[in-house]
Amino acid sequence: MATEMTMPQLGESVTEGTISKWLVEPGQYVNKYDPIAEVMTDKVNAEVPSSYSGTIKELRVQEDETVEVGVVICTIEVEGESTSEAAAAVKKEETTPTPHVETPSDQSQKRRYSPAVLRMSQEHNIDLEQVTGSGKGGRITRKDIQRVIDGGVEQKATTIAEPTTSVANKPESNPVTPQESTAVLTSHGDVEIPVSGVRKAIAANMVKSKHEAPHAWMTVEVDVTKLVQYRNQVKEGFKEKEGFNLTFLPFFIKATVEALKEFPQLNSMWAGEKIIQKKDINISLAVATDDALFVPVIKHADEKTIKGLGREVHELAGKVRSGKLSGADMQGGTFTVNNTGSFGSILSTPIINHPQAAILSIESIVKRPVVIESDAGDMIAIRSMVNLCLSLDHRVLDGLVCGRFLARVKEILENMTAETTSIY
Repeated sequence: MATEMTMPQLGESVTEGTISKWLVEPGQYVNKYDPIAEVMTDKVNAEVPSSYSGTIKELRVQEDETVEVGVVICTIEVEGESTSEAAAAVKKEETTPTPHVETPSDQSQKRRYSPAVLRMSQEHNIDLEQVTGSGKGGRITRKDIQRVIDGGVEQKATTIAEPTTSVANKPESNPVTPQESTAVLTSHGDVEIPVSGVRKAIAANMVKSKHEAPHAWMTVEVDVTKLVQYRNQVKEGFKEKEGFNLTFLPFFIKATVEALKEFPQLNSMWAGEKIIQKKDINISLAVATDDALFVPVIKHADEKTIKGLGREVHELAGKVRSGKLSGADMQGGTFTVNNTGSFGSILSTPIINHPQAAILSIESIVKRPVVIESDAGDMIAIRSMVNLCLSLDHRVLDGLVCGRFLARVKEILENMTAETTSIY
């Protein structure tokens, strides 16, 4: 008798997971704890280990398919297990009492949408605010959305503008289907690109962040002429000694971390009825590949030197580009630094990395003519300038504290020299 493996719960509030990639195939032998699949949730990407040693019999879930926690994803012919033992295990599972279900009055999780729920609601124009969730804390599940679809209650989504085509002018009794909508958008010669599991997870997290968090933005410009001179003086010796390039990013992370120590309010998260101010400073980094965006985390960034931060940036970016980034590498972030300057951007309004309270974009360093005040009067000089763009969750943060935080980051960066700042 084959033993069933189910979708694990990879987080306290996680109710669903998506099989992004199977690492095994039917007939393959696996040892206990060997990874068998890569799973994505709205919280984390992780490898699922086998609970048994044995032979894979059947894969029940397809790649890119989303299923609820507890659903059977595959079966394994367990090594050395007798039929009676397997039957006893199944019997025990069947007789295990079902867990307590919270009362419908608890709606604390209603607006925590999984990627599958968001995708289904968007495909069928369903207003999630009008759906009653049956999950824990009122959370809306795929089954809840499916009930709405099966019941024929298709709600009209609000759009900025609709194409003036014959399809768009159909009577309301004949709503436009996703297939028809796609047909309207596609013309001869267009290329349709399937949405990968990673892209779906990115889209779901971005939609969730914009849907839940009221974004506000602030920008300051910083004169980093001294920092540029300092880094240029030491970069060649650093590369020869350490074996990797010293970029500007570790300096910016260091300045950010020092400011977060003074303004810990920005190192916080929104948690419904309370704000959680995190003790550890774990910096999330936005690292892009050709077709996806990953956010690995530098743990305990406040305990690291500029050299240590530089090594972490180098190693994490290498893991992303080689496909070796693990779920553990992306967990625990408390504040995000986004290096948009690496591809020439000079001004941006980034989306907050949910559930964090803020994200800071480091823009491109450019030389500009700047008015300098001196005892002899104002004069114009060519300086290396950079914009720092902060997006904030206005439920958690207000302009005053964010302005002071940015001013402190600016002050630290403008005074980074060989005399004031040690790389080691």
